Amino acid sequence: MTMSRGLRVFLLGFTVLVLVLVYIPLALVVVNSFNVDRTFTWPPPDLTLKWWDAALHSTAARSALWTSVEVALAATAVSMVLGTLAGLALRQTRFFGRNVVSLVIILPIALPGIVTGIALSNAFTTILGVGLSLFTVVVAHATFCIVTVFNNVQARLQRLGGSLEQASMDLGAGPFTTFRLVTFPMLRSALLAGALLSFGLSFDEIVVTTFTISATDQTLPIWIFQNLFRPNQGPVVNVVAAVLVLLSAIPIYLAQRLSGSTAEGLTGAR
Repeated sequence: MTMSRGLRVFLLGFTVLVLVLVYIPLALVVVNSFNVDRTFTWPPPDLTLKWWDAALHSTAARSALWTSVEVALAATAVSMVLGTLAGLALRQTRFFGRNVVSLVIILPIALPGIVTGIALSNAFTTILGVGLSLFTVVVAHATFCIVTVFNNVQARLQRLGGSLEQASMDLGAGPFTTFRLVTFPMLRSALLAGALLSFGLSFDEIVVTTFTISATDQTLPIWIFQNLFRPNQGPVVNVVAAVLVLLSAIPIYLAQRLSGSTAEGLTGAR
């Protein structure tokens, strides 16, 4: 399909406009982390590093950061196991209601976070009688993180087909040997990409976390929300937000590179 010059210019201008609307606010967060004024006067009257020093020595921020990391790692581990098993099971078996099971697995990531949070909170406290804690947060995060792993596994398996696994079993390898030597190496980059995306989703989740965390625990997004409008903590929150903007790009970039390089390799091999 050949586009006219006018259409190309319009699409380019529209793309630039969208990118500006998305990234200018993020850039302002980074700039304001150096703003000497607590009220974030614009343009900044002067630049300073004192807010970065204050954030570095903030015990509450560091504690919330490590809590978020612990929760994200646990949720990612759970989603890796369950997402991989679900993807393999639905690919290797055919049964009535298979598409319904697939929809049920994918549905949590499509539901509004507030609906998921309320439902899980009621399930934990009312039905199961389990007190809210970091454990309930991990379970809640795993319900939607599992989708990223499941989708990656499904997409990779559909792209590869089953010829290599069938050849392995025809040569005498059992199911576990075939998985270890054939299936898992083919899925490795897809699993890593799913893990990175799961970690990113869990790390910055706030809505579901609000409904499933105890009053004594605090993840970094919740700490940011609670301190955002406090005059003494506002500049520190900007520093933490700036760091998160920079760090959040890393797993997304790595996941994209892994998915892209693997797709190119598979295309070349064929």
